Amino acid sequence: MTLLTTLKRVSALKRAISSLPAATEFATGFEWHNTSSDMPHSPSTNQITSDYLVKVLSSRVYEVTNETKTEYASNLSAMLHNDVYLKREDTHQVFSFKIRGAFNKIASLTQEQLDKGVVACSAGNHAQGVALSCKKLGIHATIVMPEGTPMIKVSSVKRLGGPTVKVLLHGSTYDEAATEAKRLVVEQGLNMVHPFDDPHVIAGQGTIGMEILKTLQGKAIDSIFVCCGGGGMLAGIAAYVKALRPDVKVIGVEADDAAGMTESLKAHKVITLPSVGLFADGAAVRTVGSETFRVCKELVDGMVTVRTDEICAAIKLCFNDTRCVLEPAGALGIAGMVKYAQMTGITGKTMVAITSGANMDFDRLRFVSERADSSETLMSVSIPERPGAIREFYKVIYPRNVTELSYRWSDPKCADIIVSLQTLKGSSMEVDKELMLHTLSTRGYKVHDYTDNELAKAHTRHLAGGRPGRDLYKAIDGATPSINESERVEVVYRFEFPESPGALGRFLFTLTDFNRDWNISLFHYRNHGHDYGRVLVGLLLRQDEVSDLKQFLNTLAYVHHEETNNEAFTHFLK
Repeated sequence: MTLLTTLKRVSALKRAISSLPAATEFATGFEWHNTSSDMPHSPSTNQITSDYLVKVLSSRVYEVTNETKTEYASNLSAMLHNDVYLKREDTHQVFSFKIRGAFNKIASLTQEQLDKGVVACSAGNHAQGVALSCKKLGIHATIVMPEGTPMIKVSSVKRLGGPTVKVLLHGSTYDEAATEAKRLVVEQGLNMVHPFDDPHVIAGQGTIGMEILKTLQGKAIDSIFVCCGGGGMLAGIAAYVKALRPDVKVIGVEADDAAGMTESLKAHKVITLPSVGLFADGAAVRTVGSETFRVCKELVDGMVTVRTDEICAAIKLCFNDTRCVLEPAGALGIAGMVKYAQMTGITGKTMVAITSGANMDFDRLRFVSERADSSETLMSVSIPERPGAIREFYKVIYPRNVTELSYRWSDPKCADIIVSLQTLKGSSMEVDKELMLHTLSTRGYKVHDYTDNELAKAHTRHLAGGRPGRDLYKAIDGATPSINESERVEVVYRFEFPESPGALGRFLFTLTDFNRDWNISLFHYRNHGHDYGRVLVGLLLRQDEVSDLKQFLNTLAYVHHEETNNEAFTHFLK
């Protein structure tokens, strides 16, 4: 298709929708919704799409990179009951879409500007895109990065850029590094390559939209979900898609603690956030661009904000379909798509999410794994303090898979436990959780739902238990001790067993079937995805039962180690 033909098609499409009535609606759960796909385009909108259409079609992106695949995601499609496609921007040489805009901007400079060199400020993906672009074009660049930037990213920028690229570590924050980059522009005459607020950068990112429409030509695309930090990719994709397919919704996705574009669109002006969360650091921008805001205000249909746990779940969902681990910002598109589909209940549609980056810091994987299970319910439950109480509780929640159970003796009448459960297969999390909470309450258990409690998820679950209540080892204020060293003792064992659904229940029933009078005084289990489950158990026994326990354990197939006298136990838990 020639440029002239494309422009004629754009004009025809705009005339076709010019008779549509104006409409503005606000969708439940969305911070802002413009529904521009249902609105007639204003003269300013027409000018934006026409200008950027030319810029996108004439971009020089493909001198440095190739088209990325738009892949069908079978697992996500089955889960959401829609046809889901992933635009694999994580497959570039720099593992991010940023190479597009960076190269297109640098390639647009005059020879005189190129001879002076360029400067950029970034702590991650943009820096790598600039470095590779400068190596490709053979020009000098200074890339300013905060002093706290992980060395793996600094090394990657140096490797990609080669001898013509200088990395300058300056300041403790991005803002301080950006100030230094601006100083170099003034004092050394370097040309700034902005990460998002530049028409050439926006146009470079807009080629993503061009590739989506080309690959899915003939399909009735309902919506495209785009990660938004400063807004360059969102603006570029919206500009191109709305020029040719104004019926396709373009929806931006931000972390809820870094929602600069969402707040700006609500306020109808660019807003500077007082602070931003850094989990999705690749999209953690306090102030969006003035140009990106101008474009998004006219063309973007809506914004979705997502929580950290929803981002972690999206990383896992992408891995299930692609076997690729996205960085948090790179999974924003999927997280927003999942939330949008579940909130609106739409089915049978074609949806696209941009997987925008895979520069994951390895040390974040543990946190992501811990928080990625969106089917997991975390709660505290009060049960009677007596032999067999944990066993009875397990029967009530069965056949749900227990992924965590923590308990320490604290009171002679009541025991408080922390437990995590996975949703029953074939049921939604909310429906199953309500059923489970109702069942437990009617059985007399006191239950607190901590699924959305950040303190409980980040800290309390790991601290629950600790030292036992004062009555376990000695009598205070006339109370009768639960353990008289001459009659009863507490023994502690660490067990290992092959991990599988229901394995914890089998272990618990095997242990307590031998002697149901033994009272569990300590229990800690957490499924970390290992092939073996690990449980720490404390038992209250009579002195003459200790040898019986040891004989019984020797007959079991479970690997076990006595830890009664382990310093870590006696120092912190006894």
